[in-house]
Amino acid sequence: MSETESTVANQKDYDVVIIGSGPAGYTAGVYTSRARLSTLIISGTLPGGQLMTTSEVENYPGFPSGIFGPELMMNMRQQAERFGAVITDDEVIEVDFKNRPFKITTHAATYEAEAVIVCTGASPRKLGLDSEQKFGGKGVSYCATCDGPFFKGEDIVVVGGGDTAIEEATFLTKFGKSVKIVHRRDTLRASKILQQKAMENPKIEFMWNSAISDIKGDKKVTTVLVKDIKTGKEAAVKAGGLFVAIGHEPNTAIFKGQLETDDKGYIVLKNHTRTSVEGVFAAGDVHDHRYRQAVTAAGFGCMAAIDVERWLSENRISKKKA
Repeated sequence: MSETESTVANQKDYDVVIIGSGPAGYTAGVYTSRARLSTLIISGTLPGGQLMTTSEVENYPGFPSGIFGPELMMNMRQQAERFGAVITDDEVIEVDFKNRPFKITTHAATYEAEAVIVCTGASPRKLGLDSEQKFGGKGVSYCATCDGPFFKGEDIVVVGGGDTAIEEATFLTKFGKSVKIVHRRDTLRASKILQQKAMENPKIEFMWNSAISDIKGDKKVTTVLVKDIKTGKEAAVKAGGLFVAIGHEPNTAIFKGQLETDDKGYIVLKNHTRTSVEGVFAAGDVHDHRYRQAVTAAGFGCMAAIDVERWLSENRISKKKA
């Protein structure tokens, strides 16, 4: 048993429990542990978050030549541990925010905390194809601003019909040779101004009443099969990249009835990073459905950690590491 595993096994109460990892969770852990608050990070089912499934990250500050997503996340994890944060690779299955100390239950144990930072993120909605998983990071992407520059000169397909899909398709015309938007209906849900810009863009073509039926390729995506929903006919569309933009699902199911969320399930913030429960804070994509970037998630993690320290101090709650 490692030192960290031993600490987790023996200690069950903390000043701060951070639920989730990724840029938000690990950054929050760096700040809370540096502030001499006893900190537990419960990493979740995918330790490190979505960047663990990303190849090269070019837009995170400080890495002029880029850095692989998993390497960036492991660096953040080690930095949090360096300052004393305890990290357990487990999943939270239940929380009780009705009374303090708060109770957080995982598959392995129940922990108590005076404050909690929720960093569970959001997951992109997927098409549900086996080939989609196969080509993840090999031509299939869920973030144009993250991965668009990797597709210079390629024929690109974008799936979706809302604001995000049209914004991403328009953005991708800066890099791609052509962009085809595949949409299940014959009208878009996106705002009129975004529709107009896309329809006036000579690089963008629409495939109406259509859906992706399969993705083909060898080491990376080369072809997307598009099925006409009305006729059932399939067309093979040349594509070096497929961007899926059919929305995100915030990972907030375990907080139902505990924290206030909006109509899409995102956590509602009351004052900077504070949630509807005093002593519970949130950071990253679990509340931020606008930017969804690693650097903004890290920024929110920093903000939440500073807010936690101040809140604990204002309420004169002792610091167990002091």
